[in-house]
Amino acid sequence: MAQHSKPKRGSHAFSPRKRARSIVPTIRSWPSDNGASKPYLQGFAGYKAGMTHVLVVDYRPTSTTSGQQVFVPVTVLETPPMKIFALRLYQKTPYGMKSLTEIWADGDAIKELQDVIPVPKKKKEKEVKQYDDIRVLAMTEPWKITGVPQKKPHIMEIRVGGASLEDRFKYANELLGKEVTIKDVFKEGDMMDAIAVTKGKGFQGAVKRWGVKLLHHKNRKHRRMIGTLGPWLSWVRPTVPQAGQMGFHKRTEYNKRILKIGENGEEITPDGGFPHYGIVRNEYVIVHGSLPGSVKRIIRMRHAIRYIKGVKVEMPEITYISTTSKQGV
Repeated sequence: MAQHSKPKRGSHAFSPRKRARSIVPTIRSWPSDNGASKPYLQGFAGYKAGMTHVLVVDYRPTSTTSGQQVFVPVTVLETPPMKIFALRLYQKTPYGMKSLTEIWADGDAIKELQDVIPVPKKKKEKEVKQYDDIRVLAMTEPWKITGVPQKKPHIMEIRVGGASLEDRFKYANELLGKEVTIKDVFKEGDMMDAIAVTKGKGFQGAVKRWGVKLLHHKNRKHRRMIGTLGPWLSWVRPTVPQAGQMGFHKRTEYNKRILKIGENGEEITPDGGFPHYGIVRNEYVIVHGSLPGSVKRIIRMRHAIRYIKGVKVEMPEITYISTTSKQGV
């Protein structure tokens, strides 16, 4: 007789499931330069305002509704300008990328950063050694939006790609102390990756956290428990589904398409504002589909790193954007 077997329930991907260290996610990998002739920033950041739906011509070539008008869910991100306050040079070593030196902007140009970290008063020109990669240090400007209570800037690192190293260094040096907008990094129709910290759900049991099956209704004491912790003569193994933290993990959504980039956010704000957010007043981005994280959470955007070209990079045909009330009225 064949031995009865089945796969165990619940995915152990992303284990151990711990809370994220910071609300600002880190990006470990950046896309290749793809032979770009000009230097450019490979990332940006925005704040999640909420979701709505739009009527758009289906741009997916393999879709059953390709070329037809379809309603699709979209996420709206408010993207105020970001300010570049420093550039950082890296060198490749057998142990990975090593930071060589940093060049900071003048202290007067980045006064908003003084309450967060120590800022040098004057820009110091340093002697640049041999380096292999260039990245800039950027900060958000959340005081320009009203939907987020955060007033201190979020700090992050963004890679500079394209062209030669000398051109990248010159480009990054010119950006010091200046603002960059979402249109300087992305354009309508681009494919991008979204990196953010998911909604936190606190301490949850094994059934909700891992999706294990409920025990029989005649089981002793409880139904929402696991059948066994493992063999008697060993430690409890990490593969055993147990209760613990659920949510508030860093996650990456690959290959999201930017449908629209606008300047006046009030034109896409629904009646009564987005729930728990309010009115979008700055530049905004409409992204096809859902994104990780709760409303007001910072979401980092990166040029798509796994995208296999199949969708043309062009402005999508949007014929309608829903601005009806999301308050259930």
